[in-house]
Amino acid sequence: MTQRTALRLHKALARIWAPEPGWRGWLTTNNNNDIGRLFLAVATGFFVIGGILAMLIRAQLATPGSAFMGPEAYNQVFTMHGTVMMFLFAIPFFEALSMLLLPGMLGTRDLAFPRLGAYGLWVYIFGGSAVIIAMLMGLAPDGGWFMYPPLTSAAFSPGLGADVWLLGITSIEVSAIATAVEVVVTVLRYRAAGMSLSRMPIFAWYILVVSVMILTAFPPMILGSLLLETERALDWPFFQVENGGDPLLWQHLFWLFGHPEVYIIFLPAAGMIATILPVMSRTTLLGYGWVVAAAVSLAVLSFGLWVHHMFTTGIPHLGLAFFSAASTLVAVPTSVMIFSWIGTLWKGRVRMELPMLWLLGFFATFVIGGLTGVMLAVVPFNWQVHDTHFVVAHLHYVLIGGYVFPMIAAVTYFQPLLTGRFRYFRLGEVAFWLVVPAFHVTFLAVHVAGLLGQRRRTWTYDEGQGWEILNLVASIASFVMAIGFALVILDILINTFAGLRGQRNPWGAPTLEWAAPTPSPTYGFGSIPIVRGRYPMALDPDLPQRIAKGEGYLADTARNRRETLIVDTMTGEPAEVAVLPGNSRLPFLLAVVTSTSFLAPLVGAYWLSALALSGVVIIALIWVWQLVPATTEGPVDAGRGALLPVASETANPPGWWGSLFLLLADGVHFGSLVFGYAFLWTVAPNWPPSSYLRSEVWPVMLALGGAVALIAGPRLLARAIGRPALPGLLVATCGALALAAAAASVMLARPAPEGHAYDATLWLLAGHTAFHAALVLIMLGYLSLRRIAGHALRVGEARIVSLWADFAAATGLVALGAAWLPGAFA
Repeated sequence: MTQRTALRLHKALARIWAPEPGWRGWLTTNNNNDIGRLFLAVATGFFVIGGILAMLIRAQLATPGSAFMGPEAYNQVFTMHGTVMMFLFAIPFFEALSMLLLPGMLGTRDLAFPRLGAYGLWVYIFGGSAVIIAMLMGLAPDGGWFMYPPLTSAAFSPGLGADVWLLGITSIEVSAIATAVEVVVTVLRYRAAGMSLSRMPIFAWYILVVSVMILTAFPPMILGSLLLETERALDWPFFQVENGGDPLLWQHLFWLFGHPEVYIIFLPAAGMIATILPVMSRTTLLGYGWVVAAAVSLAVLSFGLWVHHMFTTGIPHLGLAFFSAASTLVAVPTSVMIFSWIGTLWKGRVRMELPMLWLLGFFATFVIGGLTGVMLAVVPFNWQVHDTHFVVAHLHYVLIGGYVFPMIAAVTYFQPLLTGRFRYFRLGEVAFWLVVPAFHVTFLAVHVAGLLGQRRRTWTYDEGQGWEILNLVASIASFVMAIGFALVILDILINTFAGLRGQRNPWGAPTLEWAAPTPSPTYGFGSIPIVRGRYPMALDPDLPQRIAKGEGYLADTARNRRETLIVDTMTGEPAEVAVLPGNSRLPFLLAVVTSTSFLAPLVGAYWLSALALSGVVIIALIWVWQLVPATTEGPVDAGRGALLPVASETANPPGWWGSLFLLLADGVHFGSLVFGYAFLWTVAPNWPPSSYLRSEVWPVMLALGGAVALIAGPRLLARAIGRPALPGLLVATCGALALAAAAASVMLARPAPEGHAYDATLWLLAGHTAFHAALVLIMLGYLSLRRIAGHALRVGEARIVSLWADFAAATGLVALGAAWLPGAFA
């Protein structure tokens, strides 16, 4: 391809992938560059808000008996500080960087579901804004970022504060799950040709593990929020001891999410370290396979540690021993990573650029945080320092040292790629030497104050406790640290807009993201690269020029649409051509109605919430309708002599993969519900209930018959491609209706869910079954409308419905069995 032809290619790609002009473009764009930048800017804004709240806390604690804030204001401030930093900054910030960097690292043009990414962004903005606006109106929650009942029940936390937290944060978790589904499918299927799993960049492995963790850690928290909000709004007694509930159930559900979340936050930072450190050391990562295994091991182990936050709640000694041992065991995979990075430094030649300074700050800080974590895993010590400022200091050592420092290193390292400019002004070094020493002064003092007995979550303290000097020193140092963080942001902004125009790949990095032009265009690559190893830029220094000349796949723009390559998951061989959607207002509109359905109950507008849910269904159907063409296309020319099928016409289209991982999260949510039912049954006071549900024969037969029909119907539909689809549609529809009717029989038999936690839980089990039966009915209605409109029915669509139908049938039988069996054996 000549230079002139290559230029025409890039101009055509820029036109096809361009956002709409003006401000409307920001509402309709779904390109990963635009969405990632918005995500990054909003998350940084929330970081600033969280930092201001932290300074208010330190100002209050600087002196004993301070009148700076009263107890009500202090409770709101420390609750919002934790909430903003954990939910509105930490996770969205690494999701933003992932959106920006992952397509380039993998050699693809965009993420798997661009509209889903845009939807997640807007839901996050609306939910986060609602929480901040509530705080400014004096309606912030004041029960701590962990929201323990009964303190946060309607009796002890009247008003809207707790409801704002429960509904706003749940909507943000929906955003995180949407992004996680997109990232998992992207890493597994959307890669450069030849990029097998063993050739993936190390950050892709980390973010894949983290995304699966989000899908399995967030659902228990969503369930807990649902239970607590239902108790507050409808008086269903899940946490009321006198009516069969137990507040400890909240702690289990919260920490089933909360402790894995610490590693969800740490592992992306570790992925950035493993990416940047070898480049700063001018070598390759030592022990790539061991590091991947350590990341997977750490993810698995993190789900077995949640009870170490509950050592003082009366856990049996055997449980204490198990969770204490598990808590110390996480030091093993963490140490594998640390020693891999140390070995990488040892075998290379380190250059002390600004990203490297922040990584050294990480080493000095995170190791201390890890050691205090092992101390807290020891039960007798944990009992002594539980709920003291020692725990506060440990948490900040892990999260600031283990997350914020590496993320600053990542932003400074990737700034030339994202902005096309290299650092000229050197405020960053000044900021580093302000932040890191001030951080250690602050939180070493807080550690000591905790060892001397200062309790956390108390708004003031008396003189003569021995904490005065420690708190004053910590507060002064914290303000120095805040000035340093402000300089970090200022340095990044100045160099973004006024830095030097630099060359491509100024660090000499060997990974694929640096093969794209800087700043990265909306389409990423002129053609999809072909890689031969783990470090493609080192193996082939001319790769950027060959990609730009169109020597890879999909270098033809004749079809005038956004396309990228889908590869075999294991080998990376080209398999399909994905057609990505263009600019659309649908993600923004869907986010509006989704957020309305969550937030309308805050003002008692339940009718509006129901109306918004109807809007969610309608917009989602329009969304899917637009994605699938009316006719089939057959194999298309992907370049280099390859004829590949269009992804939407295959047996397992991208929607099938997305549904598979969304159902993983849904399954964990259902499992958490069954866990809660079993927990209340075996642990909660005032159980068993006064009477059990005793089912007649007909609901059981309906459930069994409905489940069989639900499983069979979509399979008949898949086999009927090209033939009449009515039998499969009718069988599946009858199955969904039968299962929903069986669930309704449970609700009719126990009409008062506010009387006992047993009845309330039966309603949730039956509601879960009816909800998923209704989802399948909506999907079947969509397929029926496509047939009526004369559209070609695809086997992939039938297989997607089959996934959801199988899930509805399996979970429905388990839920209804859990409702009926105790009464049958009583």
